[in-house]
Amino acid sequence: MRLLTKLMPHQEPAVDKLIRPRVGAAFMDMGTGKTRVAIELVKRRYDLGRVNRVVWFCPVSLRETIRHEIHKHTEGLDVNVFDHKTTDANLPDCFWHVIGIESMSQSDRLKMAAAALMTRNTFVIVDESTYIKGYRSARTCWITDISSKCRYRIILTGTPLTQGVVDLFAQVRFLSPDILGYRSFYSFARNHLEYSERFPGMIVAAHNTAWLAAKLQPYTYQVTKDECLDLPDKLQTTIWFRMTDAQESLYEKAKWQLFDEMLDFNLDNPSSLPIFRLFTALQQITCGYWREIIKDESAHVQLHEVDHGRLKALAEEVAKIPKDEKIIIWAKDRYSISAIVDQLASENCAQFHGGIPDRKRTEQVQLWKRKRRYFVATPSSAGHGLTLNEARYVVFYNNGFKYSERLQAEDRNHRIGQSQKVTYLTLACSDSIDERIEENLAKKGNVLDSFREEIQSVRDRSGRVNKEQLKELFKRL
Repeated sequence: MRLLTKLMPHQEPAVDKLIRPRVGAAFMDMGTGKTRVAIELVKRRYDLGRVNRVVWFCPVSLRETIRHEIHKHTEGLDVNVFDHKTTDANLPDCFWHVIGIESMSQSDRLKMAAAALMTRNTFVIVDESTYIKGYRSARTCWITDISSKCRYRIILTGTPLTQGVVDLFAQVRFLSPDILGYRSFYSFARNHLEYSERFPGMIVAAHNTAWLAAKLQPYTYQVTKDECLDLPDKLQTTIWFRMTDAQESLYEKAKWQLFDEMLDFNLDNPSSLPIFRLFTALQQITCGYWREIIKDESAHVQLHEVDHGRLKALAEEVAKIPKDEKIIIWAKDRYSISAIVDQLASENCAQFHGGIPDRKRTEQVQLWKRKRRYFVATPSSAGHGLTLNEARYVVFYNNGFKYSERLQAEDRNHRIGQSQKVTYLTLACSDSIDERIEENLAKKGNVLDSFREEIQSVRDRSGRVNKEQLKELFKRL
């Protein structure tokens, strides 16, 4: 295994502390790099010959993100992501195995496959460990039980206590019951939780918390963004997800339906309209819909709608952000904005897009600044002129095709008057046009111009596009 990136200064003490015990917890804010810390711990123990496999549990919606993060930081060892086809009989011989936490309560087949990976030399990581905070839940019990034989275990989260001290028990029990010394939740509760006499099950107070902190101290590293002086002013994170089977089918249909248009594409004409139509159709499908142009006597538009994971990824990411933080959400089109507002509840959202009259747009900005959490807008309408420094969290639900558009949107709340580091989250679909868009934005380019140049490269001597070479380009879209 070879590492491709270096630790940041604030990550080094995390590794120094967590390398000592065989189990530990990295309680690190979003954007501070807890994934990179976990990878470093794996690498160091791998180099010592103590680890021959990693099982990385994470929320189902984060499986693709973890896969991309592993490839971003390492090379040399394969990554397997559990899906609906995985069984203990067809497990590939990989070093990294990424498994959805929720699957451990939903599929006996996946549970058996996960159990088959557990040995003394397996390193187990539970990412977003609050997903196993329920001490009686099936997934918590199963993950804890099958991982108990593994020497190395770590939990990662930025918010270890979503409901209070009660959340600690199951997360720490996964690491080792010896840390707190309680063999049952009831023993833990008797010493640390006070319940309401009037409302059964309601916790009204926590006790002996200093003792708990002292017990956890040797095994935990905690840091917030505000404490990390070495972080850049802009923190960029991409959240990856996969297409559903229905999306993949519609995606392939659209791609090859538009293939014939590209054969007749006149490269001497500076217009990129055919490429724009192609990329727009593919991106729409990754967002759960496609406005197909039917070229018949009526020349109408047919709307296809399909299940997708982008909205779920959005909901899970904003749930991790402190509730008192305002959030800007950028989306390219009004179909996506409508879906976002429905998902997040309209009473929490202010909207800014072409469908809102100019005289009411200022009202929406002020409404957001006064009392609403989400500012949901299109970059074409709100990407210039506005100052939105009230937010230090921004989500790009989908991206435009030009770097300049992205930069303008980012600068709405990264400008004079912004005193805090800003976190930008981008939602992107694996094995789709999103990957090409992300690559070009990282190069500060225009994805339409980039693809135009690729088509230019497959022209034959007569100037016509070579059909077979164009097919190869399309296979990579």
